[in-house]
Amino acid sequence: MISLLLSFVVLIIGYFVYGKITDKVFAPDDRITPANSMEDGVDYVPMKTWKAYLVQLLNIAGTGPIFGALMGACFGPVVFLWIIFGAVLAGAVHDYMVGMISERNEGRSIAELSGIYLGNAAKWIMRLFSVLLLLLTGTVFVNSPAALISKLTPKALNENFWIIVILLYYVLATLLPIDKIIGKLYPVFGVILITMAVCIMGGIIFGGYTVPEISFQNLHPEGLPIWPYMFITVACGAISGFHATQSPMISKCITSEKEGRKVFYGAMISESVIALVWAAGGVAFYGTTGLLNNALTDLGQSGVVYDISTGMLGTIGGMLAIVGVVVCPITSGDTAFRSARLILSEVTKLDQKPIRNRLVITIPILTIGAILTKLDFNVLWRYFSWSNQTLAMISLWVATAYLIKNAKKRIFSLMTAIPASFMSAVSLTYILMAKEGFKLSSTISYPAGIIFAAALFIVYIYNVTRGQAPCHQM
Repeated sequence: MISLLLSFVVLIIGYFVYGKITDKVFAPDDRITPANSMEDGVDYVPMKTWKAYLVQLLNIAGTGPIFGALMGACFGPVVFLWIIFGAVLAGAVHDYMVGMISERNEGRSIAELSGIYLGNAAKWIMRLFSVLLLLLTGTVFVNSPAALISKLTPKALNENFWIIVILLYYVLATLLPIDKIIGKLYPVFGVILITMAVCIMGGIIFGGYTVPEISFQNLHPEGLPIWPYMFITVACGAISGFHATQSPMISKCITSEKEGRKVFYGAMISESVIALVWAAGGVAFYGTTGLLNNALTDLGQSGVVYDISTGMLGTIGGMLAIVGVVVCPITSGDTAFRSARLILSEVTKLDQKPIRNRLVITIPILTIGAILTKLDFNVLWRYFSWSNQTLAMISLWVATAYLIKNAKKRIFSLMTAIPASFMSAVSLTYILMAKEGFKLSSTISYPAGIIFAAALFIVYIYNVTRGQAPCHQM
């Protein structure tokens, strides 16, 4: 328990210390933000800071910090280290930099930012990659709530019925102005997500559960290696490329650059607190990583959340779990499709103020999402996890290029280049080793990942000494 409490302390200190350093490096000022200068009543809509923070939290969180943390907890309490240090040094920096760089570039998507700072080839790669990730995200977060609702309703209202209902909601959330549904509902759902975490933490403390202390021991019952599997499994809560598609959405809504740390860095740290609670709750409730892993296999992620909530908190916990596991994934799925619409609007140059232009993009992407729901959830999740962390890697290199381009900030570019190199090694090593990848041995995959990361870091050093952003070279 002491390790868990110290982990919370590290996250809080990280926000006030490293978050402030990150903010000073970026140097926000009093310029007019796109929310005011480009207000269109659809996507560019000014929001109060507290509301922008809660919307950002729901955008990036959903059930990601719950599901991912529970699966990551199968490795044992070593997962706490990845959540706290990954979030403070990489994830929150990633979210803040992408959001603020987007705000400085008229609220453009991560794909367009890649083109500006890494070159035209990178822009097209990121357009394809980010839209693919968003489609996978939207699809993943249709299946899980539909499966749970179908268990709680009459047999006539089966999973397919609820998939259709959720997809119809996605049409509205993707099409309508951001302040009509997302801006009104997300603050409420954000409070629910936080309340769930607070209640589970209370259940751990007052229920007499034991949380093992942090160790570097790998306790995964299936023998999966910590490197790189844990760093892929726990994305939301530590660092997630999906956030790079969401921060630009809120960069269109913040009314002052000086609120960026609260909205972007703060939301990521909040997500990490939630992930930490659920990772601890998983190992505490089931007692061993083996029993937790068995439960995840037998009940699925939604079932385990329901099991933990009702076991620790009784009927109230069950109600919270149902609301949370139904609502939270939907709030990631709808913004995933909305982000895909915004990226494709940049590609097609279609003005998104007329609803007809929004429909032209929305209907095809939701149709593809509906088709993807027929695929196996676990397969989708694995591909989602890898593409998620690969997008985080590229987004960190975009932030690095931005800092290199600015002479006064060049010396501080290591704060993004180091986590970018780390995630480069994670991404390549995983896809080489994983069964959904090339299935190569660790003797090949480990050196290849290190060499890849080292090569990118050398390119970074070369460009720093030249004093220019690494366009067309990374």
